Amino acid sequence: MPRFFPLFTAALALALGTSGAHADATLDKIQQRGKLSVGIDGASPPFGVLDPATGKTGGYQTELATDLARRLGVALETVPVTASTRVQFLQSGKVDLLIANIQWTQERSEILSFAPTPYDLIGGGALVAKASGIRRWEDLRGKVACVSQGSNFAKPLAETYGAVVKGLRGIPESLLALKGGTCAASVHIQPALYEKLTGPSAAEWKDFELGTQDQLIPSPTVVWTRRGEADTQAFLDKAIQDWHRSGFLLKTARQNGVADAWIAERHQRALQGRFDRAPYDFAVYAEARATAAAATDTKKP
Repeated sequence: MPRFFPLFTAALALALGTSGAHADATLDKIQQRGKLSVGIDGASPPFGVLDPATGKTGGYQTELATDLARRLGVALETVPVTASTRVQFLQSGKVDLLIANIQWTQERSEILSFAPTPYDLIGGGALVAKASGIRRWEDLRGKVACVSQGSNFAKPLAETYGAVVKGLRGIPESLLALKGGTCAASVHIQPALYEKLTGPSAAEWKDFELGTQDQLIPSPTVVWTRRGEADTQAFLDKAIQDWHRSGFLLKTARQNGVADAWIAERHQRALQGRFDRAPYDFAVYAEARATAAAATDTKKP
């Protein structure tokens, strides 16, 4: 028997809270092959950085996945995914989990399962030309907004703000369309766009800016699994809560240049034994934001 099996079995028993537990299909498969396969974004700073020496993607998401593999006592395999392939890869078994900046939505929760404790809260940003005059989401009405295929930003852009939504393969294609004038705004998770303006390629984007101060539908970012695998969910949820409580998540975010204000707040809450649960706590959060915005509008002359 391979030497990692006893370590995996002990780790799994600890995660499930009983030495005699029978793991679900995903954890059984991980045990059999001695490897955890995790779908991550490709080289998409600040969440993933390409190592030119190896051709592999490292960075924030890889470090989170590495910790999960360590807890299970198995090797790690990372598989780059895109917005158009990630659900397919998970459902087909090509990957065991998704740690790829995928926010909770009702639609996704109907076809996949997830660890209820989020590891971040992220919304959309709109990268626009400085000369575009776009300063609010309402300014996109009638204009083309490019998003990744399958993006949860498409619905509010079209239905709430009247934008003409164009789905492209991913962020690189969307940014190319923005530069070429095919779209008026490139709408993706705000941290990835912020990195373009402040990171190594900032000079290339000197004529562009984030067009809005607020993020579009900030939503909990969770680790996704296949449906019906409660043991995998339980293991992940326990690990993520430990990330918050121990400070591992906060430290890893800061080391990789990931915005950490929300994570820092959740670290303090975790020290008190308090954790957010998606989507329940965020429905309350969204309702409070909407109420506050409505109150602000009524005070305007």
